[in-house]
Amino acid sequence: MSVKRVRFTFPEALIQEPVIYLMGHEFRVITNVRMADVDEKTGWVILELEGDADEIDRSLAWAQAKGVRIDPVTGDVVEG
Repeated sequence: MSVKRVRFTFPEALIQEPVIYLMGHEFRVITNVRMADVDEKTGWVILELEGDADEIDRSLAWAQAKGVRIDPVTGDVVEG
């Protein structure tokens, strides 16, 4: 099992879509939200993804193709 931390930045057109839920459902990866700042127009989320490395990569490619900006996260993430 692999773990990858990423930051999703959502465009306004996707902010109300269940992108994270669909990732977990379609690609069988565990999506743990560690931090988030979301309102009705903009938002970002720090995700910790767990699962098969190939499925994580496929799920990230899928989200990026939908319009989500994805950036790597390094260092510690404090849960809050």
